[in-house]
Amino acid sequence: MHTSPPLTILYVEDDPDIQVIARIALEDIGGFDIRACSNGPEAIEAIAGFRPDLLLLDVMMPGMDGPTLLGHLRQTPNGAAAPVIFMTARVQGSEVEHYLSLGAIDVIAKPFDPLTLSAHIKQLMGRE
Repeated sequence: MHTSPPLTILYVEDDPDIQVIARIALEDIGGFDIRACSNGPEAIEAIAGFRPDLLLLDVMMPGMDGPTLLGHLRQTPNGAAAPVIFMTARVQGSEVEHYLSLGAIDVIAKPFDPLTLSAHIKQLMGRE
């Protein structure tokens, strides 16, 4: 049976503890190939040499928030067409609608369940 290569994800999260938990959930449980960054400028630099299947962006980060970062990534050849999922603790209806209006395929609430995170992303990406 032919198995497809693992999904590659550009993951941007400024909280080191959350980043560690998400990497374990996505790499060890989900089998994804993760390129993790701690802020927007780091992500813009990383995407220059990397074409992710998915952008997984924290919304609230110092300096450059997730929606602003998405605008920058959309202007790069490797980030122009990649689907995006935002992760945030702010999941009121109007906020979620705003993130979806920016082109997000989903908004994942924090705190997230590390045991179901990768399955949820695989389902969204049609890889279940």
